[in-house]
Amino acid sequence: METNNEFAKAYIEWCRFRLLKQYLPRVERCITELTEEEVWWRQHETNNSVGNLVLHLTGNLGQFILSGVGGMKDIRNKEREFSERQGIPKAELIRGLKEALLAADDTLSKLDAARLLDSTTVQGRVRPLFEVIAVVVDHFALHCGQIIYITKLKTGKDLKL
Repeated sequence: METNNEFAKAYIEWCRFRLLKQYLPRVERCITELTEEEVWWRQHETNNSVGNLVLHLTGNLGQFILSGVGGMKDIRNKEREFSERQGIPKAELIRGLKEALLAADDTLSKLDAARLLDSTTVQGRVRPLFEVIAVVVDHFALHCGQIIYITKLKTGKDLKL
């Protein structure tokens, strides 16, 4: 059992590292490269802007980690994440994302690794905690890549990410 517990601890640490030390700096870098207008640019109405993606990542962290893992009340407004249009300055977007990531990191740092197989309900579906955490890391990676792509598209820069 000790090997499983060590693996579970390593898994939680890896997830925390990916979210806070790899993905957040990439998103921050992209937002600093973009103008306020470019943060909210979308090629078509069916596309998401960087601003919408940041709001979406922030909402996802709250719903899955803070609520699903940490037991806080789920206050997510997913519709707003995608309906917002240029109303939020990029500094505020980053501040909100950082706050959500730091709170999620705190929640994960306190998580007993032995609980990874415990279940929680997120979006009406019962899931083990390890899956909830994996979904967040995978989801963040996906949208981080989109943010990088949009930034490269708008700036023409090789961000070396």
